[in-house]
Amino acid sequence: MTGRTAGEAGGTAGDAVERRERAAAGDAVRMTAWVRGRVQGVGFRWFTRANALRIGGLDGFVLNLGDGRVQVVAEGPRDRCELLLEWLRTGDTPGRVEGVTEMWGRPRGEYRGFAVR
Repeated sequence: MTGRTAGEAGGTAGDAVERRERAAAGDAVRMTAWVRGRVQGVGFRWFTRANALRIGGLDGFVLNLGDGRVQVVAEGPRDRCELLLEWLRTGDTPGRVEGVTEMWGRPRGEYRGFAVR
């Protein structure tokens, strides 16, 4: 299946420019988190996407990795990325989170919406 799911990157060239401009805003960040534990096969990615959408203002994705971890990439205002990270660490998540490692950086403006990959 090659179709896009709701929230995946895409759109017009104007959309891409808007995402880059939004990403360049002063408080925008890129948060990448790797979640360890029993987090695959339990609905963790879909719950993470739903929570990112509930928080609002975040673009990115959540992805199962081959080593059993889940990777979460979120771009948006720092305070909203921090809310998502806090939920990953202490929230009512499916499965069992044993630990979360995160890295912060500049947003790239590559995503529109929040996708499950």
